[in-house]
Amino acid sequence: MVMLGWKAGPEQYDPVELLSQAVAAEKAGFESINMSDHFHPWDEAGQACYTWSWLGAAAARLNGIEVGTGVTCPILRYNPSIIAQAAATIERLNKGNVYLGVGTGEALNEYPVTGVWPDYRMRQDMMRESIELMRALWTSDTITFDGEYYTAKKAKLYTAPERPIPIYVSSLVPESAFFAGYYGDGLITGANPPEVMHQILKNFEEGARESGKDPWQMPKQVEFFVAWTDDEDAAIDAYKQYWAGTMVFAMYTQNLYTPAMSAANGAIAGRDTIRSHMCISKDPEEHARYAQRFIDAGFNRLSFHSPGPDQYEFIDGYGREVLPLVRERNKPRAEAVA
Repeated sequence: MVMLGWKAGPEQYDPVELLSQAVAAEKAGFESINMSDHFHPWDEAGQACYTWSWLGAAAARLNGIEVGTGVTCPILRYNPSIIAQAAATIERLNKGNVYLGVGTGEALNEYPVTGVWPDYRMRQDMMRESIELMRALWTSDTITFDGEYYTAKKAKLYTAPERPIPIYVSSLVPESAFFAGYYGDGLITGANPPEVMHQILKNFEEGARESGKDPWQMPKQVEFFVAWTDDEDAAIDAYKQYWAGTMVFAMYTQNLYTPAMSAANGAIAGRDTIRSHMCISKDPEEHARYAQRFIDAGFNRLSFHSPGPDQYEFIDGYGREVLPLVRERNKPRAEAVA
């Protein structure tokens, strides 16, 4: 069954506005909320509220929609034991399901508050250890953990989750997808050329099988940008203002740690390049076809991210015209799986 979710934008909107959007998204028929976890935004004009406070507020306002992080970095500015506690608390507050999306992070969020930025292999190894520690704590047992990076002595979550919290591991390139399949309960990635996405899924499935899991039963989530408007210039302007840094791969690998650095790197993204990475239209058929390409590739969770120009118009238009179309076209698929 395909799950259709809304990508919240804490790097663009203040937390009060974002909460109103989340309520609207649930009412419109989105089934899941994907919330990123940033200390710095991608641009000086942006916002960066504390994700875990916001998720608690959202859980108190929402009525059963799933919520999760897309993604949090549990290894540098955080101790994974604290992320385990935070996720467990959100699970107890939220009427719907909760998932934890994790990744190795960006210097944009980690370096400003730690002054360190280890190489990728070390960060990946730290994340592997953090996943092990968080899962141990979620059992509600008292645990002692002696890892290479993290230590716990007779630690116990006295407010433990009542339902399992699946961990979805981020993979933006094929080289990290085997790790995501091996250690994760699911995958989170972003839109890439079809051949790259095919290789990400292939490597993810190989990692899952190697660890004894069935990849066909695992969540595979993809985030991508859309704009519900015929004003192409306004949509591209909104993207360039707040999100252009996301298009520069160096932002995920190099020690680029201020919004000004992000904006300077994102400035190289031309309007034609941005246009090619988004579906900008008010034609529900065009949006449904755009979504279907990801479903046909093998993804079973879609996270729609609209940078503008009007978030409520996007939420309403998608809820009224696009989500029903995507669901109807994939009903036979869902029935066959059931």
